[in-house]
Amino acid sequence: MQEDIQQQMIEGLLHERGLSTPHHFLGLHPEEEGKKVIRLWRPGASSCHLELRGKEVEMEQVHDAGLFQCVVTHDTGLQDYKISYPNGLVAHDPYAFTSALGDLDVHLLGRGLHYEVYRILGATLSLHEGVKGTTFALWAPNASSVFLIGDFNNWDPSVLPMRFVEGIGVWELFIPGVGEGDKYKFVIRSQEGHQLDKSDPVAHFSELRPKTASIVFDVDRFHWSDEEWMHERHRHRNGALPLNIYEVHLGSWQRDEGHFINYRVSAVRLATYCKEMGYTHVELMGLLEHPLDESWGYQVTGYFAPTSRFGTPEDFQFLVNHLHKEGIGVILDWVPAHFPKDGHSLAQFDGTYLYEHADPRQGFHPHWNTHIFNYGRFEVSNFLIGSALFWLEKMHIDGLRVDGVASMLYLDYGREQGEWIPNVHGSNINLEAIEFLKHLNSALHERFADVLIFAEESTSFEGITRSVEDGGLGFDYKWNMGWMNDTLSFFQTDFAHRSHRFDALAHVMNYAYQERFTLVLSHDEVVHGKASLIAKMPGDEWEKFAGVRLLLSYMMGMPGKKLLFMGGELGQWNEWNVQEELHWHLREYERHKELHHFVKELNQFYLSESALWEQDAISEGFEWVDLSDKDNCVFSYLRKSASQSLLVVHHFLPGTLENYHLDLKNVASIRSLFSSDRKEYGGSGIMSASVEKDSEGITLALPPLSTEFFEVRFDQTGLSEAD
Repeated sequence: MQEDIQQQMIEGLLHERGLSTPHHFLGLHPEEEGKKVIRLWRPGASSCHLELRGKEVEMEQVHDAGLFQCVVTHDTGLQDYKISYPNGLVAHDPYAFTSALGDLDVHLLGRGLHYEVYRILGATLSLHEGVKGTTFALWAPNASSVFLIGDFNNWDPSVLPMRFVEGIGVWELFIPGVGEGDKYKFVIRSQEGHQLDKSDPVAHFSELRPKTASIVFDVDRFHWSDEEWMHERHRHRNGALPLNIYEVHLGSWQRDEGHFINYRVSAVRLATYCKEMGYTHVELMGLLEHPLDESWGYQVTGYFAPTSRFGTPEDFQFLVNHLHKEGIGVILDWVPAHFPKDGHSLAQFDGTYLYEHADPRQGFHPHWNTHIFNYGRFEVSNFLIGSALFWLEKMHIDGLRVDGVASMLYLDYGREQGEWIPNVHGSNINLEAIEFLKHLNSALHERFADVLIFAEESTSFEGITRSVEDGGLGFDYKWNMGWMNDTLSFFQTDFAHRSHRFDALAHVMNYAYQERFTLVLSHDEVVHGKASLIAKMPGDEWEKFAGVRLLLSYMMGMPGKKLLFMGGELGQWNEWNVQEELHWHLREYERHKELHHFVKELNQFYLSESALWEQDAISEGFEWVDLSDKDNCVFSYLRKSASQSLLVVHHFLPGTLENYHLDLKNVASIRSLFSSDRKEYGGSGIMSASVEKDSEGITLALPPLSTEFFEVRFDQTGLSEAD
């Protein structure tokens, strides 16, 4: 090889200039006179050996920077020799292999349509040209060079340059002999000459914080045994089944002597608890890899990795598998709205604003001090959609709760005038985010028609759960933040003033069928000085517990699927603290024990009564009986299914109402099914066993701060007359 070409390659290897084609020079190449030459790069070394057909051979040093070569016979192949690494690994030469990326992969990546990006990018255990190893691939289109570092080369940032794949901005390198458990990172050299040490954005496993290296891991090894659940889960999609979600932060749900619990241990405990308590699904928050505990997992650095706080990806797969076998679905919090500024992660990844917008008016979130994804860049959109699909395919997740949708939809979210850039039409709607969300939901439902996608969206933006074909965003459910805000505001109101705010409770029915809703009492409502559920309640201790029973039974009565954050069922007085487990000891105290028993019974009652969930999404499933009694703060309604009608009566004030009349005519029979005021739940037990009925309606006693459920059958007309 000519001396000037050799010098150019060495300068690139020494980071003095960009190097994108190391395979053109290093590795096994034809030489003059029918020979071949092997070139190795070992900067700083004064000697170098390789193993050639089982014998150790000393190589010739051709440049004192660390370039060595060995002339071999023309019949020498890539499997005839091996090289050694500083950690003792002896394996075949990575620069003797062709690219591991196939033509179709390159084509789809180039168009931003490689939905299975997790099969190509990152660290993939592979058999390439007959040799076992790991293929590393990284999207960094603006880097001048990328080097691979890890356990195998003693983290030397100058030994293993990667090959640039023209047209798609990807760097790749197959390393024979590197396997599961090996730690690694990428060293990116920017066009300006800055060195950036980055974790793998598509890694499946990472070191436990505060360490940040990625770890090679095989997520295809786990043997799933949840076939029955996976075959039947489609039934939840049409909305005609109960959906009762327990929102869980694993790191603070339970701990052992203050320490995190492995996914496998949590699997057994959580499945047992959810079955006992009557929850159909768990929603796991904070499970994507993240560096800061206090972010609750909402500042994600690993979009393809379950956090290592609780074990390996295989341990996480065990958790999902076990929950499925016990009949519990798994929903995962997923965060495409923003990402943190941590230097090892996505921020200015290749020295440029790659995943985010360069202009902070578009690319930086002032509320959370984080970066905002550039949804208009197809590679970024593909990265996020690939992340979502990874969890559905490789981890068997049953649904995603998409965090921060409102912040994605509005360009001025959390910003003052002059801090945001209008769209091409001059409005505040983020058109690129809307197209991304449509693309996301279409892709997910096309490949997994049986999963549920929830939007955490707090505004009145229309069409959140309308199909993409009909002009909507395509979500299955929207968190009903309006119901939550109105409800908690009312319940925190002193009893003397509740009649003045009574209309706010009924307001939800003005829009209840504009979207498919989930009623939520989530983690966000029991932190940052908002107080726990029971601490929000006015009155004495008895009234506070009665208020929580009323709140939860009110949620169960109203149309919409249900979600409760962990700890609400215990009557925990303190706000949620991410650094400690729930206050399970409270169940030793009578009132808390009674409340816990009540939640269990309420959940089981909800599951057993089809009127409470079969027609959640259509107006035929709901009918007002009376919402006019502001003075007594009582309202009542019917919930209906094809086979059942339930009368639900809520009394939102202390004190008993004797001989209370409801103008519900044509009642053939009525019987009490459930009362939040039963003595076994800590209530007064005032409710009479029978309800009087006549031609004018029904008469009953209403306990203080209570919900009453009755099964009602009407006369032969089959119709109620609720005036």
